[in-house]
Amino acid sequence: MEFRLTEEQRALIAPVRRLAQTAFRERARRWMDGTFPWENLRDLARLGVLGMSVPEEYGGLGLPVFETALILEEIAKVCYPTAMAVLGEAGVQTRVIARYAPESIRARILPAVCAGECILAICMTEPHAGTDVASYRTNAVRRGDRWVVNGTKTLISRAAEAGMFVVFTRIEGRPGREGIGCVLIERGTPGLEVTGTFHTMGGENLHEVQFRDCAVPEENLVIREDGFRRLLSAFNTQRCLNPAISLGLAEGAFDEALRYVRERTVFGHPIADFQGVRWKLADMFKDIEAARGLLYRACATANPFPDPFLAATAKVFCNEMAIRVTSEAVQLHGGFGFTDEYPVSRLYRGARYGSLGGGASETLRDLIGKRLVGPDGPGPDGILGLGCF
Repeated sequence: MEFRLTEEQRALIAPVRRLAQTAFRERARRWMDGTFPWENLRDLARLGVLGMSVPEEYGGLGLPVFETALILEEIAKVCYPTAMAVLGEAGVQTRVIARYAPESIRARILPAVCAGECILAICMTEPHAGTDVASYRTNAVRRGDRWVVNGTKTLISRAAEAGMFVVFTRIEGRPGREGIGCVLIERGTPGLEVTGTFHTMGGENLHEVQFRDCAVPEENLVIREDGFRRLLSAFNTQRCLNPAISLGLAEGAFDEALRYVRERTVFGHPIADFQGVRWKLADMFKDIEAARGLLYRACATANPFPDPFLAATAKVFCNEMAIRVTSEAVQLHGGFGFTDEYPVSRLYRGARYGSLGGGASETLRDLIGKRLVGPDGPGPDGILGLGCF
């Protein structure tokens, strides 16, 4: 087993790290009021990394999940809203288009994603149904050569900026999970309206999106059969990229805390001289490294999507680790940590999102538990997943 990044991986993330630690760090407070970080995305487009999930034939990098997670981790160390904006270009919505959309749509949309000219929004959550996909009410019906969509989605990231909406919807009113499919709806389609705005504690805005008799071409129905299984397969990628942001937030907060306790003095000594402070740092460090091991291991299983059991395990641990570590970073800053003058307050607020989006921790714990007690649980050697190192 090799636990070091390759030279190619280091060369990939080095310019992203330099950009994040300079320009993104300086601008980070600018996006806390919900302003979309267009400037940062243009910088990333010039580096070429906005197309990290786009196949090479459409101008992208076609990166594996692991390398994609590494890039998100670097961005999240300094700016949560930018990391979430990039997740929209690297996450499940891009992979759905690249894998399932017809060539005419791929050829038009994916190069625009690489250039930072087309933001994608994935529309899943409804006012009465988040994790409960089987209860979706949004519905697409066939009328002539068009698909007509009606329904409401809520808490949608990037909806105010999106050029394309990847909408998971019921098809022809078919009930249950088996009735779920996916349709692409472009901004400007009559009947599509971005309505309510929810400003989040992490800084980004979420929105409500309504579809009233939105008619789209037949080719825009990209998943008709077996949509729920395909959704879950693709979403396992999201369960590695979401915790990559959590890992980055924790690392950024740890770096800030370490810098602060070395420089801040009390009673004539740096705070770092006190055993209680060093113990906090030690606990933060071990949590980060344990999370890194779980996440990188889950990412390494992707072919093309990660192992669902390991992805769920990594997500729960990374999400909750980030809340603990960023909270301790605020504590180590004392009263200053509670102000907006120091980055740790922003990182702490961003960390709270991870366990809510992409599968709540409670849902994923149940998934993990069912696997453990089910027929695919630990084998005769008592170890589950050893072959996935």
